[in-house]
Amino acid sequence: MRELNVRVERWETAKPFVIARGTKHHVDVVVAEVRDGSQTGRGEGTPIYYRADDTEKATAALQAAADAVAGGVGRAELLDLMSPGAARNALDSALWDLEAKLAGRRVWELAGLPAPKSLLTAFTISLGDPANMEAQARAASGRELLKLKLGGEGDMERVAAVRAAAPDARLIADANESWAGMDVERMCHALAAFRLELIEQPLPAGADSELVHVKSPIPLAADESLQSRAELGDVVGRYRFVNVKLDKCGGLTEALALAHAAQMRGLGQMTGCMLSTSLGVAPAFVAASRGAFTDLDGPLLLAKDRPDGMRFHGSDVEPPEVALWG
Repeated sequence: MRELNVRVERWETAKPFVIARGTKHHVDVVVAEVRDGSQTGRGEGTPIYYRADDTEKATAALQAAADAVAGGVGRAELLDLMSPGAARNALDSALWDLEAKLAGRRVWELAGLPAPKSLLTAFTISLGDPANMEAQARAASGRELLKLKLGGEGDMERVAAVRAAAPDARLIADANESWAGMDVERMCHALAAFRLELIEQPLPAGADSELVHVKSPIPLAADESLQSRAELGDVVGRYRFVNVKLDKCGGLTEALALAHAAQMRGLGQMTGCMLSTSLGVAPAFVAASRGAFTDLDGPLLLAKDRPDGMRFHGSDVEPPEVALWG
């Protein structure tokens, strides 16, 4: 009989992490462990606060699934048993990890994917005034891909400052729904001069219909507007990319299905993460293997990471070690 253990952990950020919706000094994650004999699979989820999720709700959802886990529930069955979110992500990840350990194989083998190589990952520049973001970008100017957190008014000056500080870096940006009431098309045309390659979620989720007639020279990516396959039809024709996050869609199982469905609809894939340790990023790395953009710098934004964490070399992140996950 399998046994499920659940706990909540708090991890401090290396410095204040600022986006359009506020500032974070720590992140609380929920960890699921599934023991089967001598083997234990682990998974981590970060509740998404703007989806009204938190560690209390995630813990309750996992505890409610304990009997199903004891009865041998599989990953495919979780899609019906639990709603998308951090709890299902943590449990789905733990089951992938356990299955890999019991089989003596890596997760990507079980998923029918080729052995992964290192991936170029974005490094986040937190939201601030132009001078602050310029200083952050100058400190990170040796990184190949920077992701700017934007906030609406003043974004043109923020992007200009970052570009001046990191003239050779590739830039992508995340507006975090902050461009409501702004002329999105005009903004995108103006920002194209700074060689931005992607802009995430300019408008609030639910306002995507306003993008139907927007002709942007910079591809737009759906983040908050796309939680799982259920919303995929709502973003086609409005965005060119989707940001696949395991804490949104509820685990690697759904993430792989979502990525395939998005590809069939002609949408490009970005793979992102919430603030999390390497245990949360490891499954996302597997999902990212076929994407055009990878944003898995979560552990780099923390004051410390787990033992045997993801290895970052310059701008690249390496596949997870067996000691960590999968």
